[in-house]
Amino acid sequence: MKFGPVSPKDARGATAVHSIRQGDLVLKKGTVIGDTEIAALDAAGVKEIVVARLDKDDVAEDEAAASIAAAVAGAGTRTDGAFTGRCNLFAESAGILVVERDAVDRMNRIDEAMTLATLSAYKPVVEGEMIATVKIIPFAVPAEARDKAVAAAKKAEPVVRVVPYVIRKVGVVSTLLPGLAPKVIEKTLRITQERLGPAGATIVAERRVPHDEAALATAIAEVRQAGAELVIVFGASAIADRRDVIPMAIERAGGAIEHFGMPVDPGNLMLIGRIGGAPVIGAPGCARSPKENGFDWVLMRLLAGIPVSRADITGMGVGGLLMEIVTRPRPRDEKAVAAGRNVAAVVLAAGRSTRMGALNKMLAEIGGKSLVRIAAEQALASRAKPVIVVTGHQNKQVEAALVGLPVRFVYNPDYAEGLGTSLRAGIAAVPTEADGAIICLGDMPQVDSGLIDKLLTAFDPEKGALVVVPSIDGKRGNPVVWSRRFFKELMAVSGDVGARYLIGQYAEAVVEVPLSGEAALTDVDTPESLKAVKAEIERA
Repeated sequence: MKFGPVSPKDARGATAVHSIRQGDLVLKKGTVIGDTEIAALDAAGVKEIVVARLDKDDVAEDEAAASIAAAVAGAGTRTDGAFTGRCNLFAESAGILVVERDAVDRMNRIDEAMTLATLSAYKPVVEGEMIATVKIIPFAVPAEARDKAVAAAKKAEPVVRVVPYVIRKVGVVSTLLPGLAPKVIEKTLRITQERLGPAGATIVAERRVPHDEAALATAIAEVRQAGAELVIVFGASAIADRRDVIPMAIERAGGAIEHFGMPVDPGNLMLIGRIGGAPVIGAPGCARSPKENGFDWVLMRLLAGIPVSRADITGMGVGGLLMEIVTRPRPRDEKAVAAGRNVAAVVLAAGRSTRMGALNKMLAEIGGKSLVRIAAEQALASRAKPVIVVTGHQNKQVEAALVGLPVRFVYNPDYAEGLGTSLRAGIAAVPTEADGAIICLGDMPQVDSGLIDKLLTAFDPEKGALVVVPSIDGKRGNPVVWSRRFFKELMAVSGDVGARYLIGQYAEAVVEVPLSGEAALTDVDTPESLKAVKAEIERA
């Protein structure tokens, strides 16, 4: 291919390499120069234009891209029409993308002018999704190079294909131990069905049995008899060894263990087995979360009927660190460990109390004390140190209500923009040596120091208890203990929503502390609620 600047009259039949805008002239890159274009260039005063002219042994960009794409496309794929040297490939149906990586690498090394890019191998794709693209960089390539690329693709045929999902019926068995709440099982089932949805699969049988080898073996056999083509076991306790309950139960049910463990985090403690020709997965704990983890990588392949061998799993290490695992402990200073955990208390008392009418609820009194003073005194009586009070609306009056108490004040000038701004101000004021903070609300007068200390006792970052919430009959309340690990995200909270969404996002880091009574659920927002709480406290 010839390439370079020529005068407009010598450009006839060649292709414009660059777009030209001069006066009224707009000539787009890739335009084949003819008499009309030459006249327009002359009229615009263009003296020189850079063009490309094909040699007799060259193949034009669109023709080359189309022929290579056709050679690459395997079952379950289709190609689009080539345009400006690009030809895209799409999935014809939902399934798993299978790519022959070595073939792609070989093709990309033939000539720098020809490129083939694909989505990640084994990625779940949906119908119509773009899965690969062939791009010819210049306006033409030598026919010899194009032919080598086509031959390489045919030798490895197919280079790119989409394997449709074939498993539609899934059985789920959950083992139970004391302390595992039924709502955890329900949430796990919901998340699992959401995972199965794109594959057109559904849970056809479900069992809940004690964390016992014999009971689990029976349950696995039952869901298989109910028609399950794949079985997922969610253990109440993580699999620790091939001799643990779940693998032994699979073998007891007549199955075999193919591999335990995987170099994907989260997802390390996953087990794959087979029973009666059907795959069985011992799910890692992270599979209860909707976030991507190693379980997804294996589950979706199996749903497409693609075998997952030991070699496949052990080859997942590069790229297998999917995210920082919040429940993994970080190195800590030995002196800090020896001294014990240090958690600050942040009392939010900046709001405008719009639902209370003219009265600032923080200054409303019960038993001769303002609500904010009650909250601050209880925080001071707990193990939390220091106690930080965030003020905003009527800050001087709120500070006066706390006179004599050893608290630290932080003023939030943006209090009118919502709770998130006060949370941000409070977290920013937590001392650097603190391991976490308990976020207390100034309008919850029934939260006492004993309740706060129960939550602080459950806070254990080294054991993955990074967020601690009180729970009353399955309902989560306040206050909440947060590890310093989440401070950056807490400071990004906006509006009046608070940080509840983070609790759902990091479910694996959350510990619930069951409580009786309504203290952790009761706040004062209206004159009616103030009257009711006052009456309840006085009765007590």
